[in-house]
Amino acid sequence: MIPEDLRYTAEHEWVAGDGGGTVRVGITHYAQDALGDIVYVQLPDEGTAVEAGGSLGEVESTKSVSEIYAPLTGTVVRRNDQLADQPEIINTDPYGAGWLVEIELADPEAVERLLSAAAYRQLTES
Repeated sequence: MIPEDLRYTAEHEWVAGDGGGTVRVGITHYAQDALGDIVYVQLPDEGTAVEAGGSLGEVESTKSVSEIYAPLTGTVVRRNDQLADQPEIINTDPYGAGWLVEIELADPEAVERLLSAAAYRQLTES
């Protein structure tokens, strides 16, 4: 459950992008599985500047409230408003319909500095 074509963070976010400067961000299958049933998602508004490692929002599950961290620096250009009414989509489709936000990157090359699928797999298996 770790798609090869994505990049990852040690905080369990995934990043998808074509190198064009805008990426889609979500939380990994590993993260949603650890959280349990997700009941609420708080996301930043479009136009919000985010800093790599800074807060991007929160995910609330039946077990806990967890911070979501921005994997990269940039500006939120789109958010998945469907999650307001259906946060459980993150549990059923974390790499598809359960995406969180799209970020226009300050430095598109920063994506290459994130974890590869192999490196993320090692992190989650240790």
